[in-house]
Amino acid sequence: MRRLLLLVLPLFALAAAAPAHASPWQWPLGDHRIDRPFDPPASDYGAGHRGIDIPGRTGQTVRAVAAGRVTFAGRVAGVWTITVTHGDERSTYQPVSPAVRVGDAVTAGEPLGRLLGRHPSCRRTCLNLGRLRGEQYLDPADLLATSGSYRLIDPDGAPPEPPDLVGGDLPLDGPVTSAYGMRVHPLTGVRKLHDGVDIGAPCGTAVPAAGRGRVDRSSSNGAYGLQVEIRHAGGTATSYSHLSSLAVRVGEQVGGGTVVGRVGSTGSSTGCHLHFMRLVDGRPVDPLGTSR
Repeated sequence: MRRLLLLVLPLFALAAAAPAHASPWQWPLGDHRIDRPFDPPASDYGAGHRGIDIPGRTGQTVRAVAAGRVTFAGRVAGVWTITVTHGDERSTYQPVSPAVRVGDAVTAGEPLGRLLGRHPSCRRTCLNLGRLRGEQYLDPADLLATSGSYRLIDPDGAPPEPPDLVGGDLPLDGPVTSAYGMRVHPLTGVRKLHDGVDIGAPCGTAVPAAGRGRVDRSSSNGAYGLQVEIRHAGGTATSYSHLSSLAVRVGEQVGGGTVVGRVGSTGSSTGCHLHFMRLVDGRPVDPLGTSR
């Protein structure tokens, strides 16, 4: 009996030390596409791609792929990074402006922050999603694939057609210099609602439509300066203000990504930027919100 126990205990210890099979992950962004797949380097310091790139738009909500605890939220080599630990594995998210703090417990699908632009591995705005067990990098797509289908984007072909208007999308990859909400107006000094978000960009930058729709306004509109307003399905509209020039006409049907004008500083403005608004049934809502 004693000899049997001695044989069983080592086997039990080995089983306990073996990593449990990881649970399926949810997609951190709404679109199930991979721009650049996992390509592990041949050595610790060799060239390769230690995660996957999921295309997105600046300002989109980035969500936790699984339940866990935030163990890092800060800059890595100048890039904003969030790490969530799930048992013996970790997920990493770059570049993301954190809405969580170290120590926070999160559930699968819970918002972690907002997607930023200009990740060094991305051809265009994307989320770099990583998966680690200890110091070993693993392919995140192995877990994401179990929760739904996805497709790779042809790296040599044209960029895919932008998706329909989605809450949390911004039309430009630039810093949000003034958020939606109450503020003291920089020119008038009056405290009032800032009914959109200001996106910093050089004058002359092309401004694409956030989604397909019909142009309802393309003209000067007081303090908004040159403004384009697009009516989308479901009672939703977007507007683009302080433009330096207009590129569409009233009544025109445009697709997502169609250039509607150029960034400027017309109207009541302190410098070159895009004032982007989202309206639901005629009322402004936070363009960075995730629901209508």
